[in-house]
Amino acid sequence: MERARKVANRAILKRLVNESKQSRNGEMSSRSPVSYTPSRYVSSLSPFGSKNHSRSDSLGARNVSNNVGFGVGSQIRSISVEALKSSDTFPRRHNSATPEEQTKMAESCGFDSLDALIDATVPKAIRIDSMKFPKFDGGLTESQMIEHMKDLESKNKIFKSFIGMGYYNTHVPPVILRNIMENPAWYTQYTPYQAEISQGRLESLLNFQTMITDLTGLPMSNASLLDEGTAAAEAMAMCNNIVKGKKKTFIIANNCHPQTIDICKTRADGFDLKVVTADLKDIDYSSGDVCGVLVQYPGTEGEILDYGEFVKNAHAQGVKVVMATDLLALIMLKPPGELGADIVVGSAQRFGVPMGYGGPHAAFLATSQEYKRMMPGRIIGVSVDSSGKPALRMAMQTREQHIRRDKATSNICTAQALLANMAAMYAVYHGPEGLKTIAQRVHGLAGAFAVGLKKLGNIEVQGLPFFDTVKVTCADAHAIADAAYKSEINLRVVDAKTITVSFDETTTLADLDKLFKVFAGGKPVSFTAASLAPEVENAIPSGLLRQSSYLTHQIFNTYGTFMKRRPTCSLQIKCATLTIICYLFRYHTEHELLRYLHKLQSKDLSLCHSMIPLGSCTMKLNATTEMMPVTWPGFTDIHPFAPSEQAQGYQANIPLSRTP
Repeated sequence: MERARKVANRAILKRLVNESKQSRNGEMSSRSPVSYTPSRYVSSLSPFGSKNHSRSDSLGARNVSNNVGFGVGSQIRSISVEALKSSDTFPRRHNSATPEEQTKMAESCGFDSLDALIDATVPKAIRIDSMKFPKFDGGLTESQMIEHMKDLESKNKIFKSFIGMGYYNTHVPPVILRNIMENPAWYTQYTPYQAEISQGRLESLLNFQTMITDLTGLPMSNASLLDEGTAAAEAMAMCNNIVKGKKKTFIIANNCHPQTIDICKTRADGFDLKVVTADLKDIDYSSGDVCGVLVQYPGTEGEILDYGEFVKNAHAQGVKVVMATDLLALIMLKPPGELGADIVVGSAQRFGVPMGYGGPHAAFLATSQEYKRMMPGRIIGVSVDSSGKPALRMAMQTREQHIRRDKATSNICTAQALLANMAAMYAVYHGPEGLKTIAQRVHGLAGAFAVGLKKLGNIEVQGLPFFDTVKVTCADAHAIADAAYKSEINLRVVDAKTITVSFDETTTLADLDKLFKVFAGGKPVSFTAASLAPEVENAIPSGLLRQSSYLTHQIFNTYGTFMKRRPTCSLQIKCATLTIICYLFRYHTEHELLRYLHKLQSKDLSLCHSMIPLGSCTMKLNATTEMMPVTWPGFTDIHPFAPSEQAQGYQANIPLSRTP
């Protein structure tokens, strides 16, 4: 064995000597330091370990030893500058084709080189001569990239945000964070055009659709869209298409989120539509040119309004009603479908998807069967496979961009499937009762805050019903916001005398106590949030409380199907009562949801199995190093409307946000 090792070492040494001599192109001065072309090894063995070196070579070796090498016995190692650099470079781990392989591929396309292929493909008129980056032109290694992102994260400041406006902090269940968001078996999958390699994702997206249709009270939903603002713009386009472009005005109530209004105005230009914003009481359809109207439920400042008569009046004028809504609020509120809304849009962000300084987040659009072929976004349908068994597939693909091209009503590349899957599993994990508990708690915290402000005496709380957002009138809104800022709290200043405070599932009683101190203006607070609990009442009118059931499908529950399945535990439980308990929380416990997630991912093709020869718009191209910072709290927990000084790390990473 020892002899074989020596023979192998001599063979390696001989090869390195030959490579080194070739790299020096023949001759070398006997007195000059020896340098070597970097090989794939971190350090190269000196050729002078051989017994057959000349005296001049020995002198050269001694020179190297005195300067950049070190000697042990009769052998000397020399280390090149390149060999001292970090070896965890990005290209060699992710761009696996060697120059020779690239040339061979180019030749198979009829070109001598990759450059020649590009010259023949990309017009010179649209190319730039060179691209230089002042800081990162040489590229970063993977470890350097992680350090760089940690530095950016440290520049972000995480305040407690009560800003609302459609964005809320949320608890991402660890089982979902680790097994979906951070799992390449979920985030590298391709858009499910091919049903036979996508049954797992399709089932999860069908869960998302079921969740949306149940909560909105409308029979059709997509899965999904980019965010709430663009979903509203898509709904605006649908209203235009429904009337075949004959009515060119779209009205937006001023109780909608400001960013939604702005996005609709921008998109309206492309449709040659006129966008008019107005107070609800001032909306006028008398022109006969209105194709649709958009309202918010609950409003951006927290108010809950009964839109029943409003919808009837709009329909009487031939106007379609689009309602932007909040999924968690719909756990307690009457569904928009029951109020008569034609189209419902919103974001699923607060269902277990981090704020991430504004997104992306999975949005949704729900409507009636009548308008299903005008809907944007993918739609998952139940079908049968070749053997007659139930199977899932993308339905109505003739709407899609890959078939209809420029006439498509849907581009599923912007559908945020990963985040829709997270939101769907959030609902599966909590179930209807768990979501109800969260919604009631959030509403209760908002109610306790309103009761506490009334006790303080110097602040007026809005009289309209609310779900999670309390509107406050005070003498100096900016002074209160500044005081909150000093306590690392963000509030929304509506105007000089108006503030709104929005609550979410991460809010605690301790947070309420801090808020009371801020609003007290330095005066002592004689009560605690906990002491107010007995005084808190439901602020939602009985006529707007939800009465209809939701999330009744067995995937969100365990009732009705447990007797058809064998026990999942190792013990063969014969007692019927204990058997029911075994299944009562089938997907509401971490280990059972974990098994469900892995069951679904095993049905799909992802980068875990092979390269996916379809498209380039998915995260299958993202390296692990690039994905890691996505879930760091310094990036996930920042509200998009937080002051820019709290997001300096983000600002440094978004050069387009800076003016020259």
